[in-house]
Amino acid sequence: MQPQPLIAVVDVPASSLWYQQLLGCKSAHGGAEYEQLVNSSGQMILQLHAWDAHSHRYLGDSSLDSRGNGVLLWFEVNDFAAALVRIAALQIRVLQGPLVNPNAQHREVWLRDPDGYTVVLAGQHGEL
Repeated sequence: MQPQPLIAVVDVPASSLWYQQLLGCKSAHGGAEYEQLVNSSGQMILQLHAWDAHSHRYLGDSSLDSRGNGVLLWFEVNDFAAALVRIAALQIRVLQGPLVNPNAQHREVWLRDPDGYTVVLAGQHGEL
């Protein structure tokens, strides 16, 4: 089994570019309504779907301010130091960190994406 998270966004191409720049991933689908982002091995890591592209009953309500309340988009990165450089270059709003999580023995940084979702980038478990 492999998770394939999907989030609803206002602007699929803009969100795709944001995640590609942040994560160093690439587009595997592209388009104004739907996108698949993959890592360097071609494994899907995130799907993006336009709020109003299709009538998906359980996609959520785009009129609500809260995005993903209670859900975090958590990515383990192999290059935490390089990720921090990308965050600074992109002038991304940092919510917390970078910090050390002593329980997981890794570093992490908490961010907000353009649609208001909370995104966490974490180093590999036990890296410290």
